[in-house]
Amino acid sequence: MLLTDPPPAPAAALTYHGGRADAAARLYPDAPAPWLDLSTGINPFAWDGVDVPLAALRALPSPAELDALHHAAANAFGASDTAITALPGSEIGLRALAGLALPRPWHVVVPSYRTHEAALPGAITIDATAVEAVVPGGGTLLLANPNNPDGRCWPAARLHELAQALAERGGVLVVDEAFADAVPGASVLPLLARDDRVLVFRSFGKFFGLAGVRLGFAAGGAALVGELATRLGSWPVSTAALRIGIAAYRDIAWIAATRERLAAAVAELDGVLAVHDLAPIGACPLFRLVERDDAPLLFERLARAGVLVRPFNEAPDRLRIGLPGDAGALARLGAALDDG
Repeated sequence: MLLTDPPPAPAAALTYHGGRADAAARLYPDAPAPWLDLSTGINPFAWDGVDVPLAALRALPSPAELDALHHAAANAFGASDTAITALPGSEIGLRALAGLALPRPWHVVVPSYRTHEAALPGAITIDATAVEAVVPGGGTLLLANPNNPDGRCWPAARLHELAQALAERGGVLVVDEAFADAVPGASVLPLLARDDRVLVFRSFGKFFGLAGVRLGFAAGGAALVGELATRLGSWPVSTAALRIGIAAYRDIAWIAATRERLAAAVAELDGVLAVHDLAPIGACPLFRLVERDDAPLLFERLARAGVLVRPFNEAPDRLRIGLPGDAGALARLGAALDDG
């Protein structure tokens, strides 16, 4: 692929978050429909094990079902020794961080999920190589594991060590584990106790492929989790989220099989990317990051073929590519990459 003219920059609406195929369709009205949306890290093999009848929504959410959800999720996370509370999506938990009186200085490891910097206004941004240097200063450290968008994974034991070092100085470690369900062994939760100064966010929708349920969790130290739970009140999530979450987290066979399925599917994606001289980056099977100087031109070519990937205005040489959901979607991506 030759770069002859400066490539157009992707529209700002497409660089803020993934999942904006409607905006892409307006910007590229001649692209073939339906769009193939590979701009998110949501599992395309969604869990479909339960339906919630409309009649179940006539009463307020049940405290007993909320307890059952907490128990099922904690078992699935290996978090039996920590506190846990459901959230209406992990995004809400992140947005509440600034109100928790977390110790300063605040540090956010970048590049990462865009909300992280917004969640702690005025935080100092650092890259992963600087983490060891800031821990002796205490304060609050926010990072993602696995990271988004580059799929970098910290060993869980190392995160536990960092948490202990921060705690010795009155600090707090906050870990966004939105993609941890897809990467066995990534979570720090099994290593934590209820008095640890660690707050972990988990997402339901990404791994189970049901982002619209708007369900997430905060788990970890009881004091931190308890403060969040108090802010959310008696009914933090809907009855639909309770019923779906309980059944999904109890479906241990589906969880195990899906992890294997994701590993196989991302290996196929890696093969297609490699054929087109795109070196896939990352250890999270729900997405891959690619880097090249003409990434904006590649984005434009894919968009005109009705294939939406995730561009980054702060890193124009990067594109994140989500996992195609079947052989036809993978072939369509390959064909769009060929057309150049």
